[in-house]
Amino acid sequence: MTAVLSGCGGQSGSGSVTLKLVAADYDIAGGGSTKTYWDKVVADFEKKNPGIKIDVSIFSWDVVDAKVAEMVKAGHAPDIAQIGAYSDYAATGKLYSVDQLLSIPVQADFLSSLADAGQVKRVAYGMPFVASTRLLFYNQTLFDEAHIKAPTTWAEIASDAKALKAKGVKTPFALPLGSEESQAETMMWMLSGNGGYTNSVDGYDIDSPENVQTFDWLKTNLVEPELTGPVAPAKLNRQAAFDAFAKGEVGMLNGHPSLMEQAKKKGIKFGMVPLPGPNGPAKAAMGVADWIMGFKQSGHRAQIGKFLDFTFSDQNVLNFADQYDLLPSTVSASTAQSADAKYKDLKPFLAALPTSVLPPVGKTSWPKVSETVKKKIGAAVTPGGSPKSVLQDIAKVATDAENAE
Repeated sequence: MTAVLSGCGGQSGSGSVTLKLVAADYDIAGGGSTKTYWDKVVADFEKKNPGIKIDVSIFSWDVVDAKVAEMVKAGHAPDIAQIGAYSDYAATGKLYSVDQLLSIPVQADFLSSLADAGQVKRVAYGMPFVASTRLLFYNQTLFDEAHIKAPTTWAEIASDAKALKAKGVKTPFALPLGSEESQAETMMWMLSGNGGYTNSVDGYDIDSPENVQTFDWLKTNLVEPELTGPVAPAKLNRQAAFDAFAKGEVGMLNGHPSLMEQAKKKGIKFGMVPLPGPNGPAKAAMGVADWIMGFKQSGHRAQIGKFLDFTFSDQNVLNFADQYDLLPSTVSASTAQSADAKYKDLKPFLAALPTSVLPPVGKTSWPKVSETVKKKIGAAVTPGGSPKSVLQDIAKVATDAENAE
């Protein structure tokens, strides 16, 4: 890359250094495709930048965040980490800001909704590596048999679910509020009900009237009429719901792009629409990003920036997104993906991305809040449960965690 690094002071990027990169493994089949991807990026980069070597370590998503945390605690932070969260490191001064690393054209190319989510106190530290959005999936075959159409409102979700149950569908609507990823399912429903985790000034607003109304509706209209299947939402995890959809046992559920491939491999005919709201499509979909960041410890700012500029070239971004049915984090790669017929199945997800809302990952309190949601939100829709009291309990944890920042 020949781009001039912004804010790089006296570092020229020359000299022989080895950068340590820790990355997450996206190959759910347990193969070596993530390693193969990084090996090619590194080989291409080192060929153009002979003074910089890249040492890559790849860990599963189950442990990668913990591995980086251990390295940082031991005083051996990697130069670059591609993991799930960045805010703790940013808040404690361990990361370079994005404008210290990337050339201006690369920095300006991130989709704004993703770039904004990479900020702590209005300074960007996390670079969105790859993204996805969420849509409502439905089993086309089961819908045809029940003579129903894709829902556009909450009322239609309920009526479609009743029609599917009458046809003997095992799980008319899968509602995974178990411990695996219920913080995401929760946010999807909050957004569809015109609420969310935070308010317009970025403070937590978890027990807002809109959020309470949303979970009251779920409890009354889906859970209590037994339209959510044999496993209680509080016990149902996302992967189990995805697996059941791929077996043809689920009528509707919220899903991300990887569910497309899982369903296709099992021969399931499906459709996808934005998650409905009370009176029509939700105003915003939930977006998710994984992050890449540069650590200050070794002082290799210019070299880190040079490698990250190269990593975010359109070709590299598209190759990675293509391999795992994910969405590019940059405007230029998104535009290229949208224009390519090869990616027609991803177009609904791409369309939702620019206006998507991400979880409040820039808050150092978010991990605590997210864990609390995972543990407690399922109780909001259990028989005898109170959505209002459960959301108030979570809100108190959020307020206490925010005040402790």
